[in-house]
Amino acid sequence: MGGVGKTTLLNRINNEFLKSRVGFDAVIWVTVSRPANVEKVQQVLFNKLEIPSNNWEGRSEDERKEAIFNVLKMKKIVALLDDIWEPLDLFAVGIPPVNDGNKSKVVFTTRFSTVCRDMGAKGIEVKCLAWEEAFALFQAYVGEDTIYSHPHIPKLAETAAKECDGLPLALITIGRAMAGTKTPEEWEKKIQMLKNYPAKFPGMENHLFPRLAFSYDSLQDETIKSCFLYCSLFLEDYNINCDELIQLWIGEGFLDEYGDIKEARNGGEDIIASLNHACLLEITVTDNIWTQARCRCVKMHDVIRDMALLLACQNGNKKQNKFVVVDKGELVNAQEVEKWKGTQRLSLVSASFEELIMEPPSFSNLQTLLVFVNWTLPLSFPSGFFSYMPIITVLDFSDHDNLIDLPIEIGKLFTLQYLNLSGTRIRTLPMELRNFKKLRCLLLDDLFEFEIPSQIISGLSSLQLFSVMDSDEATRGDCRAILDELEGLKCMGEVSISLDSVLAIQTLLNSHKLQRCLKRLDVHNCWDMDLLQLFFPYLEVFEVRNCSNLEDVTFNLEKEVHSTFPRHQYLYHLAHVRIVSCENLMKLTCLIYAPNLKSLFIENCDSLEEVIEVDESGVSEIESDLGLFSRLTHLHLRILQKLRSICGWSLLFPSLKVIHVVRCPNLRKLPFDSNIGISKNLEEIEGEGEWWDELEWEDQTIMHNLGPYFKPL
Repeated sequence: MGGVGKTTLLNRINNEFLKSRVGFDAVIWVTVSRPANVEKVQQVLFNKLEIPSNNWEGRSEDERKEAIFNVLKMKKIVALLDDIWEPLDLFAVGIPPVNDGNKSKVVFTTRFSTVCRDMGAKGIEVKCLAWEEAFALFQAYVGEDTIYSHPHIPKLAETAAKECDGLPLALITIGRAMAGTKTPEEWEKKIQMLKNYPAKFPGMENHLFPRLAFSYDSLQDETIKSCFLYCSLFLEDYNINCDELIQLWIGEGFLDEYGDIKEARNGGEDIIASLNHACLLEITVTDNIWTQARCRCVKMHDVIRDMALLLACQNGNKKQNKFVVVDKGELVNAQEVEKWKGTQRLSLVSASFEELIMEPPSFSNLQTLLVFVNWTLPLSFPSGFFSYMPIITVLDFSDHDNLIDLPIEIGKLFTLQYLNLSGTRIRTLPMELRNFKKLRCLLLDDLFEFEIPSQIISGLSSLQLFSVMDSDEATRGDCRAILDELEGLKCMGEVSISLDSVLAIQTLLNSHKLQRCLKRLDVHNCWDMDLLQLFFPYLEVFEVRNCSNLEDVTFNLEKEVHSTFPRHQYLYHLAHVRIVSCENLMKLTCLIYAPNLKSLFIENCDSLEEVIEVDESGVSEIESDLGLFSRLTHLHLRILQKLRSICGWSLLFPSLKVIHVVRCPNLRKLPFDSNIGISKNLEEIEGEGEWWDELEWEDQTIMHNLGPYFKPL
């Protein structure tokens, strides 16, 4: 990240070496910058090394390389290369390979982790400052005479410093701007400006943001830049779910260059990786209550977000903000709403906006409307509300349980490509939605007693992603009819669905197309089902709940015969499995075909004695081929009265982080032994103290190795 102090740190190293040399013949500083020009670096070395002119003037790049090499190979040097933006071939410059023989050192700074990788260097991340260090730096630039000029100012100084989120350049810039501000009223005024209009704060637009914007300017293409700016629509410090973010990018049309939705998702992941390597986004993880595992998210530094919002304004007419994010927790008045007329993307976070609902202005340019954490959303929108948004592309009202109805005129939003109504109280969709011929993504998760009228889905001719998950009665209409309509959609590429009947499951199994589209499947309340046969090679999330007669989950053998997939890849993409209240379930040996399984949650399955049945044909073959549970990070076992074994032999579990065992009285052994060792990633083993004390071990070594990780419940 720009402004974090890389050059300052390198300069400190340079000064220390210049003072003491500590056995080095030369300390050489080169500011590389962009582009990483070999000739430019050679010229700096020529000036520093005092190479004779007759060995330099009029010489080719290779000859100059040789001249530099001949001087440096006899010396023990420290080369400090600042601000490298792309891989630099040090040998082409003339710098000898760094090895134990010559004891020379090369240290460089870069904003891109890929540069470290491509140059074969050990990367050391320079992070933002911890709070104590950050506040000390801030106070140093504000000055003691200002900090202590009034008893209220130290607390206000803390508030201002926290807006910098530990970024040294921001702390210095804002600290300098606050120096000499000696009344609480002035501090409060400037803090409000910093929070609401950071670009107007002294030093931000002309000094801080341009330094940070170098990383943005270096992004590969306009698609990556658009995806980066889009992240600024989320509130500060928000962990943005990667899957959901990519879905929004697909809905916006940012990933149109890809042939289908699977390729688009992969492209979205590549963009996230690029933004992370450029230190513009941070990869984070958050706990997922549903899977008891962790979700990949991205997070944008507060100051980077402020810069992104400024860049979004600069890309358009400065008088009309392209991006507007309202995060005030207060009533938005009519005058402010009037200023939003020219905006393209509007994000409303924790704001009351009755004025917008009751008397909306004409949003003739509005393409995106996102509403986050907003409890003031009305039960229904007034007639004509959506007619003020003629070119809207993305609508997201997810998780607003006040919303129970959509007006009929929503069907006139012919340009809509993304609609998310998950977590609302909407009971049905208006028939007019079948007019959404451009709709690509329709998300209807977590809806109670929800019904999709027939012929709506079949009318969505451009639909690529459809999700109706995590609701006991999410499709109380005919599930088979919905599946048939999805089958007929030419562009359909990804389906997530909850099913509650054996006939619906059979319809799914009979569809070659839907098998390959299925990403998440929730099977529940199928009381008369004793065998569940699967063949879903792209399935990622699988849940079965309240299927009391289910005894086994296996494969559809007829599908296997005609499959082009190797046997050990039948569930290759399956990452998360949750099985709850299946009282007659005997085993889950099918999981040997899920080499990329990350989380496994099993609860209240009274008949389950062994997760992987060792006597079943092919188990040992598959285990030795791929490594059973080699990607598993989270294992949760709850209320399994008869469970005596996870697996009949010891497993490596190289990725395992968390084991959670509750009320499994007959589970006396864990599948570890001292010959295999334990995962280096292991964080904790949770369970009752009595259960832990009664565990049986192959040897005492493994018990002592695991003991420090145990946390009694």
